[in-house]
Amino acid sequence: MKIRRLFVGFLAVFAVEVAALAFLAAGDVDQAQDAVLVNEAVQSVEADWHALHRHKNTTGLSYVVLDRVGHVLFRTGPGLSESINAAVRHRDTILDIESKDAVVGKLILYNDSVPLYRSRKRTAIVTLAAAAALQSAVCIGYAWYLHRVIIKPFQTLNGFAERIAGGNLDVPLEMDRQNLFGAFTESFDIMRFELKKARHAQAKANAEKKELVAKLSHDVKTPVASIKAASEVGAARAKDEKTRENYRQIIRKADQINTLITNLFTASLEELQQLTVVPEEMESMELRSLLDNADYLHRAEAPEIFGCILYADRLRLQQVFDNIFANAYKYANTPLLVSCGPCDGFFSVCVEDDGGGVLEEELPLLKEKFFRGGNAKHAEGAGLGLFISDYFMQKMNGALIVENGARGLKVAVRIAYASSDAKK
Repeated sequence: MKIRRLFVGFLAVFAVEVAALAFLAAGDVDQAQDAVLVNEAVQSVEADWHALHRHKNTTGLSYVVLDRVGHVLFRTGPGLSESINAAVRHRDTILDIESKDAVVGKLILYNDSVPLYRSRKRTAIVTLAAAAALQSAVCIGYAWYLHRVIIKPFQTLNGFAERIAGGNLDVPLEMDRQNLFGAFTESFDIMRFELKKARHAQAKANAEKKELVAKLSHDVKTPVASIKAASEVGAARAKDEKTRENYRQIIRKADQINTLITNLFTASLEELQQLTVVPEEMESMELRSLLDNADYLHRAEAPEIFGCILYADRLRLQQVFDNIFANAYKYANTPLLVSCGPCDGFFSVCVEDDGGGVLEEELPLLKEKFFRGGNAKHAEGAGLGLFISDYFMQKMNGALIVENGARGLKVAVRIAYASSDAKK
């Protein structure tokens, strides 16, 4: 409906412009004088020649009467040509006044075609200017409308897709049901929720698998150790070299089994190390959009950020802030205090909740894989957010500091500067 009204408005403006152009194109004024009125004016002047002070203009024409030497004897109004030369320049009509078959003066008829043409031209220009201004206003309004209902939602979807591709499934997609893409964005958020459920199920399965691997490693290592110990005793008591070599072969195979089990356990714990991090130079002012994107509940005030060049991976840094904000809202569910500034040779961004913090003995373990604090029992999660964030910051030559602040848990993201002579 809005597009239809806009289309009708464009057609109306276009019609006004066409009419103005047609009006201007038809602006050639007929310069021919009305012969009947001209003859009537000449005859009336000739009839009143000897008493021009009583002469009256009954034709509606504008004219001036001159005697033979050029003196003005009569004029119908101001602004008319009062000499033959002026009349020639203005393209006025000049006629002889006769009395008793002799030329006694001149009648100069005013040429009003030029003022009429100028008046029409001014009217057309004003109309075209008004139409152009109206058209510009409509175009600007439509551009704003397109940005609000199409471009901005697509930009939001683009950022959302980048988060999904980066593995962040905690931040929901804001929806505007009045928007053309309301249902579309709702479908995207449903997809995020389903992916999150699948991710949690996968994380649970992986945790169970790792627990199974750990148990099997322990269960297998115990009999292997017994086999190795018995073989060492047997080798020590063997009376011939062949028997001792057989025992030594058993010992080597037991060591090999032990090594394979250890490698299997280590590989299962290090699979998250496959995430790539590609840091590069970025403006510190870009942190504002990253923080705004992470603050999906809009309960944190934007901090003041001074300008400098940082060294970071934008996508991974966005994931770090997403994890921190998601944890704070999930476990503390309070407004957040965000501050930033230089600290220990880094650019530090601190996020602190108002939840009272965690137990001191849990602080060193919060960045460990699969560890979840005592306040996380009733909230879903895999215990990987701070572990992954810490891994990303190390790869970006930065650090992740977790401590209890004055109000609650305080997480400091320390980002490296782009050069050695960075601001301190």
